[in-house]
Amino acid sequence: MSRIDETFQTLKREKRKALVGFLVAGDPDMTTSEQQCREALSNGVDILELGVPFSDPTADGPVIQAAGRRSLAAGTTVAKVLALAKRLRSDSAAPIVVFGYVNPFFSYGYERLAKDAAAAGVDAFLVVDLPFEESAEFKVHLEGVGLDFITLIAPTTPASRLKFILKGARGFVYYIMVKGVTGARAEVSADVSTHLGRLKKHTRLPVAAGFGVSNGPQAREAARHAEGVVVGSALVKAASEGRLEALVKEIRKALDR
Repeated sequence: MSRIDETFQTLKREKRKALVGFLVAGDPDMTTSEQQCREALSNGVDILELGVPFSDPTADGPVIQAAGRRSLAAGTTVAKVLALAKRLRSDSAAPIVVFGYVNPFFSYGYERLAKDAAAAGVDAFLVVDLPFEESAEFKVHLEGVGLDFITLIAPTTPASRLKFILKGARGFVYYIMVKGVTGARAEVSADVSTHLGRLKKHTRLPVAAGFGVSNGPQAREAARHAEGVVVGSALVKAASEGRLEALVKEIRKALDR
């Protein structure tokens, strides 16, 4: 059983929801980033998403774009992100998902990347801009070393495509709650429950809802119809302002209430 499967099963038994936390690796430097990752994990994050910075992001809002620029300026590379994952794995059993864009992964080499990631203790990859139809080449190498490829579903994904995309999906399903780029929103979209209900008809995998969650009440609302929530921009911003621990604790408390 994978660490992701085990985490969701444990949380289900405990009647709790998963907190999936995203941070940009290497922001503002690798030493600080490692400290912040440990801080997030020790205060309630169940699954850590390590963001690989990319020069030309298409799905990131201003907060994560700025963090990515800081990380790149500090010299962060795919290899350094994997080294960070390995250090975190040395004393944490929490699942680690490497999150990024396809260009750096393709440049590194899919087969090499899969092997190096598995050796570092990574559990899965999430690739924002890799279409399902083009993902087989990467997925075959991940599956060969026991890593999951996390599936993204958008509000605009038609029902006819859901069944197609979710066939053979592993780990968990990341449901994007809003149209547009990452970033905090004032409230959770009113149609999230409808979309999640439709999605759950096509998969038995846990679903984590993300994009726009910025505080405890929003996380609790988003988790009403999902097995977990993903918090990204809000955590990245909090980390840059020295209030990461407080925000993680707030969201954890709201999810467990």
